[in-house]
This record gives sequence, structure tokens and C-alpha cells, in this order.
Amino acid sequence: MKKTIIAAASIALIALCGQAMADEQIEIGKKIYERAFGRGCGTCHDIASNPQLTALIKAGQLDRAKFEQVLKEGRGGMPKAVEEIMKNKAVEKAGYGEDQAVDALYHYLETK
Repeated sequence: MKKTIIAAASIALIALCGQAMADEQIEIGKKIYERAFGRGCGTCHDIASNPQLTALIKAGQLDRAKFEQVLKEGRGGMPKAVEEIMKNKAVEKAGYGEDQAVDALYHYLETK
């Protein structure tokens, strides 16, 4: 009985930790989106004439790999953004590398 309770508590704790990490990642993604280039990604991407990142991601038209490629290489009017993302205080504080920061931004857009 005691082992069952300990096992159940352990599973619950692991689930809570995983959820806390996911929440932190989404929060960092939000901060990147709101603060990149000093004015935020939405300055351009929330305008109807520009690529609507949230809609493209949710529709499966912009996968993680293509998203990262555009952030690293730029495209059309979109400048290279990875260096700017890595300057974000939330990214620095969390100790995220490039892949983690791009994941955070992508996952935030999936949930936005």
C-alpha cells in the first residue's frame, strides 16, 4: 500500500514538473514574440498582409524546420532573427540555446 502511494505521488510530481517546464517554455516564447527587435514579432506578423505565423503553424503549413530556417536565414522582408532572439533577457535567464529558444517561440505560437 505504501509503495503504491509513493509511486502515485512520484508520477504526479513528474507530471507537475513536466507541465511547469512546458509552461515556462511557452512563457519564454511569448516574451520572445513580444520583445524581439525591441518592438515584437507581432508588429509585422499580426498585420493581415504579412504571414500569420499562428494560423500557418496551426494549419500545418509552417513546420518547425522551415520556421527555424527562416529565423536563421531570413526571407523576403523577414530579417535573420536568431541573434536577436538570443539577446532576449528571458532566453538568457533560462540559459536556453538556439534550439530551445526556437522551440519556445514555435510552441508559444502553437498555443497562441
